Amino acid sequence: MPQKEIVIVGASRGLGLGLVKEYVARGWRVTATARDLAKAAELSALAASTTVLRLETVDIDDGAAATALAGRLRGAVFDVVFINAGVTGPKDQSLDRVTPAEVGALFYTNAVATVRMAEKLAPMVRPGTGVIAFMSSRVGSVSEESRGFRPLYRASKAALNSMTRSFVASLKGNPLTVLSLHPGWVRTDMGGPDAPVEVTTSVAGLANVIDRHAGSKSHTFIDYQGVQLPW
Repeated sequence: MPQKEIVIVGASRGLGLGLVKEYVARGWRVTATARDLAKAAELSALAASTTVLRLETVDIDDGAAATALAGRLRGAVFDVVFINAGVTGPKDQSLDRVTPAEVGALFYTNAVATVRMAEKLAPMVRPGTGVIAFMSSRVGSVSEESRGFRPLYRASKAALNSMTRSFVASLKGNPLTVLSLHPGWVRTDMGGPDAPVEVTTSVAGLANVIDRHAGSKSHTFIDYQGVQLPW
């Protein structure tokens, strides 16, 4: 059986780094990106210890850099394209104090640039069984919103889900499996020390969900345990 391949965009730390470790352990060939490899010491050390991990640099907010990455990867065939890049946005998300620039940067990174990166890599997804996965969040579910915590971040993830639906609609002649994935509340820099889910638990679950849905040629909003979520 040919060795499977995955590209993980946003892999310098946290869940992205955890996904790299998970897929390397599963015997896949992994292409992992970071905005600045000089600040991704653990990822670089892992690459130095194995022949199955290739590192690339890209800031997805930079359209020219995203196009350049796609050019460097041209000719590759990926079983999974996983877009993990994202930001939490301003610490103070009061609508009275947040600035237009802060809102724009949050939505641009979490929704626009993320889907644009997927558009550039979609031609490299293996026909039939390939998967494009987006690191979404349960907080992007409009119907489940009840807490009001980090409203701008929540809205940016809802925007990602909406733009992903439009992206899927654009694939009419080339249907792919597209997954909007909720990793759980994970103990990372973003999730904080009180989060109940370990990175290793989350990424193993995400990889299993991707395996189960490969080839379905549908778009599903689902968590790391395989539970389907409401839009």
